Amino acid sequence: MPAFVVVGMQWGDEGKGKVVDYVTRYADVVVRHNGGNNAGHTLMVGGKQTILHLIPSGILHEGKICIIGNGTVLDPAVLLEEVDAVRAAGARLEGRLFISETAHIIMPYHKLFDKAQEKFRGKNRLGTTGRGIGPAYADKAERFGIRLGDLLDTAVFKAKLANLLEYKNLMLEKLFDEPPLCFDTVCDEYLGYADRLRPFAADIVPMVHEALRAGRQVVCEGAQGTMLDLDHGTFPYVTSSTTLSAGACSGIGLGPRDIKGVIGIVKAYTTRVGEGPFPTELLNSSGEFLREKGREYGATTGRPRRCGWLDCVQLRRAAMVNGVTHLVLTKPDVLGSLDTIKICTAYELDGRKTLEFPGQLSKLERVIPLYEEMPGWTEDISTCSSWTGLPAAARAYFKRIEELIGAPVAIVSVGPGREQTIECVDPFA
Repeated sequence: MPAFVVVGMQWGDEGKGKVVDYVTRYADVVVRHNGGNNAGHTLMVGGKQTILHLIPSGILHEGKICIIGNGTVLDPAVLLEEVDAVRAAGARLEGRLFISETAHIIMPYHKLFDKAQEKFRGKNRLGTTGRGIGPAYADKAERFGIRLGDLLDTAVFKAKLANLLEYKNLMLEKLFDEPPLCFDTVCDEYLGYADRLRPFAADIVPMVHEALRAGRQVVCEGAQGTMLDLDHGTFPYVTSSTTLSAGACSGIGLGPRDIKGVIGIVKAYTTRVGEGPFPTELLNSSGEFLREKGREYGATTGRPRRCGWLDCVQLRRAAMVNGVTHLVLTKPDVLGSLDTIKICTAYELDGRKTLEFPGQLSKLERVIPLYEEMPGWTEDISTCSSWTGLPAAARAYFKRIEELIGAPVAIVSVGPGREQTIECVDPFA
């Protein structure tokens, strides 16, 4: 049975965690394939909130296999805190959670570099979380990385750490005027993590392919969103991994033919965290309304998110580069009580109308959004349990989104709870 990929269509924070948790009822295996603990997925199950940063969102479904793929970068301390929190929530992890032996490890110098580089950038800062994700991916590309398998082999880890610290300490002292890291301190700390991580380590590639051959449903869970992709996002204001559906291939070890469908998650308006261009951003009371009613504050950092109207020019590009087959619409309940809702359907760039999302940052910074207005609704839709139970104005808004993006809405999420979900079309059909 081919795999399905769940991907964010905007700048992240679209509600992927809830969606993965919901569709896990149909899945047997859930695999996280990119990013690090700079992403947070918030789940609301039985009235209890759980925030996950690395463990796949399907972990709260008993009996489901959850895998962290090689495309992720791991902060062992954060991962083990999460393991403890999930166990405290009543979930069993033994025989259910597996971590790729080839996933790269975030080291203390990565965090120091992250913060020092942001300070160096000054007014040109990117707005990173400071958690070392970018420097860890940079080391991976430069072949300086330490992988989970290395950490689990004491002799290999000590040899690599000694070699790397000599180089990293030189950079910390000479370039960033930071004190050097102590080999013994770092070594002892990380070997302590190794003992606890060892039971979860695995060669995940044959595991996933065996599941597919056995006809089991595999769901690939992405982190962040399309516009934060290293290649196709608003570079340099992006993350350091591939956030597109294609990232599941390298981040897990799948071939393109193994993926049958791509489920794109779209928030009913647009948000982003950090710096960078944001064509439909609302720097007024409407933006503040969306932020407060939608509780738009980062699950990882607590930072307030920038808010704006839905941008279907951007979403068409996202649908194109991801090969989206179905849409899941999240948080339309936030729009309730608005008299009018705007949708960006085109841009004006240097006096000309365009339907295309510019790939060049300098052009994107100059675009003026062109809006189409639609009537809002006054009803509270968070209690709606069917498509026909939704207000006519809400259904019209959702259908217009389908038309503008070019893919059907399969699921509408009208609240954070599992039960606050309207399934219009089976996305796995």
